[in-house]
Amino acid sequence: MMITLYHFWSSPQSQRVRLALGYKGIGFDDRPLTYDDDETFFDLGISRTVPVLQLDDGRLLTNSLAILSQIDTLFPKTPPLIDGIIDADDWNALLAWRQKVDHVLERLYAPGRPAFADIGRDASALAAYKADIQKRFGMSVEELANDRYDGFSQFARLTRLDQLSHHLARNRYYLTQPSIADMLLAADLFPLQILDGISLPIDLMYYLKRVGEQCGIDLEEGMLGA
Repeated sequence: MMITLYHFWSSPQSQRVRLALGYKGIGFDDRPLTYDDDETFFDLGISRTVPVLQLDDGRLLTNSLAILSQIDTLFPKTPPLIDGIIDADDWNALLAWRQKVDHVLERLYAPGRPAFADIGRDASALAAYKADIQKRFGMSVEELANDRYDGFSQFARLTRLDQLSHHLARNRYYLTQPSIADMLLAADLFPLQILDGISLPIDLMYYLKRVGEQCGIDLEEGMLGA
């Protein structure tokens, strides 16, 4: 049985796992889903969440952070992303930083996600997504789009984005070589550059390109028109 990854193109959580598998050279059956696909989750017997990594023994893993934390154990005969590269304290510090800005990032992601095929290609998927966003945030996708400049300013201030960009330019990666930290950062920061009128620091854009190339993964794959 081949490893299978079920995911939404628009999901940064899914992209984290795609990058990690790509870096490790793990072949997998790539199963992008549409946003309103309930049947696949029913068939798998799990709640509607992505990513879903189905291992060759049939196990289903659904938490992207847990998958990253276990990636060297799951696939030990591949280039490491943890062992000898990043220690628990550094990883936990990054997770704490990410948790601090999660609410801002999720609001910023909302107006950009229809640019991906799993949402924007199909009218019913787009309608389902917009209804979910209205329920979740009490604002429409369009209202959140209008709020993106303030949201990005808040994100840049909370994260010291310019300093992070300089650090990544100097070291090339979060540490001195690729690690699960880069799988997290690249996947989570990439969607910001597709927001209309938002400009990421140029060093950060080079970093995103560098990580994608190192992993053999095109972060623009699945975007409409890509």
